[in-house]
Amino acid sequence: MIEKKLRGYILPNILATTGTSCYVLADTVFISMAEGANGITGLNLVLPIFAITFAIGAMIGIGSATKYTLLKSLGDKSSADKYFSNSFFWSFLLSLPFLILGIFIPDVVLRVFGADEVIVNVTHTYARIILCFSPFFMLNFTFTAFVRNDNSPRIAMAATLISGIFNIIFDYILIFPVGMGMAGAALATGISPIVSMSICMLHYLSKKNNVRFCFNLPSVKKLILSCSLGLVAFVGEISNGIITTVFNFILLSLVGNIAVAAYGVIANSALVGVAMLNGVSQGLQPVASETYGKGEKKDLKKIYLYSLSVGIIIAGVLVALVMAFAQNIIVAFNNENSDVLANYAIPGIRIYFIGFIPAAFNIITAGFYSATGRGKESSLIAISRGIVAIIVFALILPGIFGITGVWSSFFAAEMFTAIFCIVLMRKSL
Repeated sequence: MIEKKLRGYILPNILATTGTSCYVLADTVFISMAEGANGITGLNLVLPIFAITFAIGAMIGIGSATKYTLLKSLGDKSSADKYFSNSFFWSFLLSLPFLILGIFIPDVVLRVFGADEVIVNVTHTYARIILCFSPFFMLNFTFTAFVRNDNSPRIAMAATLISGIFNIIFDYILIFPVGMGMAGAALATGISPIVSMSICMLHYLSKKNNVRFCFNLPSVKKLILSCSLGLVAFVGEISNGIITTVFNFILLSLVGNIAVAAYGVIANSALVGVAMLNGVSQGLQPVASETYGKGEKKDLKKIYLYSLSVGIIIAGVLVALVMAFAQNIIVAFNNENSDVLANYAIPGIRIYFIGFIPAAFNIITAGFYSATGRGKESSLIAISRGIVAIIVFALILPGIFGITGVWSSFFAAEMFTAIFCIVLMRKSL
């Protein structure tokens, strides 16, 4: 029974998060066709901006929705309802600095992330539009997370998938027939969360909706409680930006823009894998939170083991596909048929993707801890894999193995975290 309920949440979430990552892939393919290697390099330098806004939005939205479910399962509906409005207000307030950066100084933001004058000229408008749409990116996490946790995972899935499809279609239309180039890609991406939130309104306006908007002043205490449970989601999103930023600077110093373009292909492909595993992690959350609130320990064990099995299977399939079809994947992004880019990216993607085996274990375990109210353990795992370990190995290994060390850093960080994770589990479970 619990496995069937779990599938009802995990499968829609995998589809939803995968759909989101696929529009980033579509951006990369279309931009490579329109702008070549410089376009991919520019897009890769903007990825940290996405990561920061997505991370803050996910931490507040998913953390607040988790707290909502825990309180509701304990019968405290009046307190639970306050977390939706609090999440809405804080997401909007914290998006305003990004909006201001986009309006006034997008070029400065690009230079901070390592762009030279050539890349700034190509990516200036793209960065400005993305930053200006930050409020919608961040609020979208609140809308979808509360819909999912209010027993409507299919509507949350539909919102994410349809917005992703919209993005892909309008990417093509605005870049090529309309001739807007990278600005068109940014505009399609910026509008997509508005499409998602509009679809979520089908639930909020329906009779099945149990989420209530309370007109209270934003509460710092509730924000902190929410963020402690949403830290896994935060690190899951921000780690992409941190990894990308660190790798970009290392690759620029080792080789130059062409290596960053190669990593751009690998990073955008890896986003799909991370998104699928995050889909499992986020999908188990409502079921695990409710089960934990009821004190059903045997079912909690089933939830963890089932979710972990799904994650490991996904990781194994991804690794097998990349090993077999690495060249085909790189060709899809290498519109200029650059042999140099291919020589870096093909072996790089094979080495990088091996890290998804331990990553599956880490992401599912951290998500399970977060869903059952153990923010300390989940935070330690998330911070290790997403920030500390990856930075340490990215700084050490390239000095020993050169560019191969850069590609190996992801696997090394995930393996280190998996060992750390096992130690934590022996103590806490």
